[in-house]
Amino acid sequence: MEAVTRFAPSPTGYLHAGHAFSALFAAKAGQRFLLRIEDIDPQRCRPEFEKAIYEDLAWLGLHWECPVRCQSDHFPDYRKALESLEQRGLLYPCFCTRADIARAGGAPQGDYGPQYPGTCKHLSEPERAERKATSPHALRLDVDMALKQINRPLRWHDRAKGWQETRREYLDDVVLARTLRGTNTAAQVLPASYHLCVTHDDALQGITLVTRGEDLFTSTHIHCLLQNLMGWDTPDYHHHALLADSHGKRLAKRDNAPALRELREQGLTPAQIMANFQGLLS
Repeated sequence: MEAVTRFAPSPTGYLHAGHAFSALFAAKAGQRFLLRIEDIDPQRCRPEFEKAIYEDLAWLGLHWECPVRCQSDHFPDYRKALESLEQRGLLYPCFCTRADIARAGGAPQGDYGPQYPGTCKHLSEPERAERKATSPHALRLDVDMALKQINRPLRWHDRAKGWQETRREYLDDVVLARTLRGTNTAAQVLPASYHLCVTHDDALQGITLVTRGEDLFTSTHIHCLLQNLMGWDTPDYHHHALLADSHGKRLAKRDNAPALRELREQGLTPAQIMANFQGLLS
């Protein structure tokens, strides 16, 4: 069976060499290669960054299938998935801010900060209704309830690490949606969590191999849980090493890694950039 892979950047900044490595790794691993734009954050995603993604990937010599799926065009799809989970009693409202969670001292989670300590999980229905009427909130997945409904071990395959069984300590009550802050309608929900959208789209687009950095290894446990809850196929995964600079520091957008367009303006060629990680692509 042919492997279908994808590269799914968020247009919140310009691509850097770490993105180039991830895109090339995915393209090399699959017989079919898709590009997806994960633009679910209306406050941080910008059209000029999306335009630059196409330009930079084309400059690297990559080709992808069209049309490109932009997640912001498909919020109703994610809303349907959210409603399915809601009807099964698998979601609950959370009114905590990131600062609240940090102060509560949640256990370290890795990918997305401290694990949620369950502060709002046991609020009564009247308390939830009263607070939802006036306060922005998130909708979190009730992992304990989800595991009870599935009631079987969950396994997924990592081509770098072998077969894995989903571990409870990696299964946080993740956010699957948020109300829109700054609106006059407290109940208006943005069904746009990364975890929900990425698993939905991987299933919809028939992705059979997800290649991504090893920093997202713990997220795959929650993704496997969501896939089983929704009846979606679980693809193979390959969590590759992260690209680092000459000092061993991971190349990351938040650490202001040099953008590909900056390197291009300095006169570097795609071949010179790819030479830095050619051995990792073999």
